[in-house]
Amino acid sequence: MNLRQIEVFRAVMVAGSVTDAARLLHVSQPGISRMLSHIELQLGLPLFERRKGKLLATPEAQALFAEVEQVYRGVARIDECTQALKNGKMLTLRVLCSPGTGLEMVPNALMALGREFPSASIYMEVALAKDMVKRLAAHEVDVAISTLAIDDPLLDSRPIGKWTLAGVFPKGHALEAKRTLRPIDILKERMISFSPDTPQGRIIADWCASNGRKPDAQIDVRAGQAACALAAAGAGVAIVDDLTARGCMTDRLSHRPIAKAPLYDVFAVTNQNFAASLLSSRFIVHAQAALRQLKRHA
Repeated sequence: MNLRQIEVFRAVMVAGSVTDAARLLHVSQPGISRMLSHIELQLGLPLFERRKGKLLATPEAQALFAEVEQVYRGVARIDECTQALKNGKMLTLRVLCSPGTGLEMVPNALMALGREFPSASIYMEVALAKDMVKRLAAHEVDVAISTLAIDDPLLDSRPIGKWTLAGVFPKGHALEAKRTLRPIDILKERMISFSPDTPQGRIIADWCASNGRKPDAQIDVRAGQAACALAAAGAGVAIVDDLTARGCMTDRLSHRPIAKAPLYDVFAVTNQNFAASLLSSRFIVHAQAALRQLKRHA
């Protein structure tokens, strides 16, 4: 029996008559009768007995119908599964992100994703770039949002936006009077410096070389959030990525953009050996939108 024959047979069994089966399938009554005769001829089995205008299913038809119903229940389960997947049920997204993107950008993107897929399970963790590489390569996570370029043959890094630099300082500091900061404005102040192997550390070194100055720095850090906390406490002025500057704002901290600061890419990073899930693809779209929104309100 082909799928059409199964459909007609089931309609007759469910409806109880050729007339009602034809109405159920939106076809002609003679067409149903011809199909039933063809099915019986092909199977070599009597499926129905015509008695006084009634159509009575034979025991063979009842046995066949029981098998057909199992198939239809399986199809129904497939339909239910498909709908559940569309809603995010049964799906999990595992996300890593750089510290700066984990303050506002990624949380905003995940909030939007959660509204789109209310049944999905989502895991987020802040991580350094080297840890992202290891865990993406081992397929322990699905996608990472990184403010640093990741060069690994197993991984695909796709730019989704830009970040730049900002100066952070205590509320009420003289630098609040400026709309933008120049490197020399920051180098004149007591600084919270960064380790030489960090992007901020390298930038400070370049500024010092260009301006013939040494930084007045007592405290070195590796993380932008630590620099913001120290600046808020009055320990000095720091340069951090603008995402961290925005995300760490309190009533004790101010920030200003740095004039002509370089732009750096924000990357969505995935493992090339695995197809992206619906959740992963949609998350990247929401991450792009969240970054654009932050930039518009900078």
